[in-house]
Amino acid sequence: MTSTMFPAGRYWFHAGRCVRALRRCPRLDPGALGVRPTARRWASSDAPKITTHYSIHPRDQDPRWEGTEMERFADQADVVVVGAGPAGLSAAIRLKQLALAEEREVRVCVVEKASQIGAHTLSGACLEPSALNELLPDWKDRGAPLHTPVTEDIFSILTEKHRIPVPMLPGLPMNNHGNYIVRLGNLVRWLGEQAEELGVELYPGYAAAEVLFHEDGSVKGIATNDVGIAKDGSPKDTFERGMELHAQVTLFGEGCHGHLAKQLYRHFNLRQNCEPQTYAIGLKEVWVVRPEKWRPGRVEHSVGWPLNRHTYGGSFLYHLNEGEPLVALGFVVGLDYSNPYLSPFREFQRWKHHPFVAPTLEGGERIGYGARALNEGGVQSIPELTFPGGILIGCSPGFMNVPKIKGTHTAMKSGMLAAEAVFPRLAVLEEDSAPSAGLHVPEYAESLKASWVWKELHAVRNIRPSFHNYLGLYGGMVYTGIFYWILRGKEPWTLKHCGLDSDQLKPAKECTPIEYPRPDGKLSFDLLSSVALSGTNHEGDQPAHLTLRDDSVPVERNLAIYDGPEQRFCPAGVYEYVPTDDGAGMRLQINAQNCVHCKTCDIKDPSQNINWVVPEGSGGPAYNGM
Repeated sequence: MTSTMFPAGRYWFHAGRCVRALRRCPRLDPGALGVRPTARRWASSDAPKITTHYSIHPRDQDPRWEGTEMERFADQADVVVVGAGPAGLSAAIRLKQLALAEEREVRVCVVEKASQIGAHTLSGACLEPSALNELLPDWKDRGAPLHTPVTEDIFSILTEKHRIPVPMLPGLPMNNHGNYIVRLGNLVRWLGEQAEELGVELYPGYAAAEVLFHEDGSVKGIATNDVGIAKDGSPKDTFERGMELHAQVTLFGEGCHGHLAKQLYRHFNLRQNCEPQTYAIGLKEVWVVRPEKWRPGRVEHSVGWPLNRHTYGGSFLYHLNEGEPLVALGFVVGLDYSNPYLSPFREFQRWKHHPFVAPTLEGGERIGYGARALNEGGVQSIPELTFPGGILIGCSPGFMNVPKIKGTHTAMKSGMLAAEAVFPRLAVLEEDSAPSAGLHVPEYAESLKASWVWKELHAVRNIRPSFHNYLGLYGGMVYTGIFYWILRGKEPWTLKHCGLDSDQLKPAKECTPIEYPRPDGKLSFDLLSSVALSGTNHEGDQPAHLTLRDDSVPVERNLAIYDGPEQRFCPAGVYEYVPTDDGAGMRLQINAQNCVHCKTCDIKDPSQNINWVVPEGSGGPAYNGM
């Protein structure tokens, strides 16, 4: 698409929902949609049917779809960005800055599954502003929502009843001098405004559902999801095909454990030279507290209780300064835990009753809740970042600095470096012309490894895996003190992780059930009232986007061996085991409308039978500055 078509592109994209006959999209095989070939061998006709999604039950084998128009409208951009998070928006902004400096027209389109920019964004967040300073040096004059500079750092080891203070020495990764406490969703929304001012086309409410490929195998672009499919998998009268967006290069910035990134890992074998990624789940609440308990700028972190020494995790409590006494608090649990009876949500609720935490919250009101998976693998787990036609940026490949509990600054920088690598390679396309192959830009990976991002991550590479020792938490803290604080990560070895998080659960018979206290409705709460605060909503009459490769596995394996851990590791009450209609056994019920898009189920399922795919566009949480 030539630059003369740029002003009209936004309207053509929306009009594409109604256009059916311009161009046919090559159909992806089930493996490209995340379905392993072995899944069909698992099939059991005796299991109750749970999954109706077309990625498991192909539509070309379903007579209900005969005669349905399956052609899609297609549009051409120079660069397509998947995901309007910190990385994706930083990439888009930097591309337009470069184009403006050289007086070139470059069409940049960003698709985002949330109904509004920032509505699916969740983080602590304590922001290190280094990348923002580089991207928009005048961010203060532009009104960026960074209102709370850190004024006080507190770190604690908690026992059940007491607190052991840990001095926050300069140079330790948790030192937050010069950082800002932010509501990341608000910052992302503001970045979206800066991008639009530069001419970036933003399309919230459009979920990227498929990767498209050229005949040579390079990435051609993406297709947005179809709409108007009934819960049983049949087409409604309102069915409409999604739309194709083609590009010279596509940047994938979906966030942690991205749906399309999983396809790309397999298609291009991007993880062949790295360790498996390891993850955590982060749960967060926002409270209005009593004014006398409010300390704007205070940052508090803790490790220890209620987790045992062999379960990686910790807490944060940040005092915001945004006109009312707000605090953001949360709890992080490493998903390599072994006890299937552990519930991250209930550990979070229990933590709030600690004598050091409870006084801040007593008499306050909880106004927000959400959850999200985090990458914790570090440099050992970063895959190949470039491939023909595409690039991985941000938390999709995983640039989080784990001991800092920070990944926004590194994600933003990765997006900027991607833009700087891509821009010189973009061709000027003639009217109605389109490239026949996607650009391969290996320069991005080279510049990233030469940047401060790689230096920072390399220095802390051993901190997370050092917790896998007999002393657990305490051994890891000793290692951090010696080899990071003193030697700055210059030890000549790199420790390994323990493998896939999904392989770490022990059978239920080998573990002790955890007795959690009942929520009191004042400091601790039940799951469903929490999900209600997330604003989560999905169209009810659509196939569940939590798909099962085999509907029999949950009962025959997960329930039988692990006592159904999905009903505990999910932070939104999506999964529950209920009696069958005849009362003869149990079945898995999936409450997909509750899903907050955290991806934990896809990561931690011990059978790797759950495959998270995108729901209809705009579905999911509606976070307000989380």
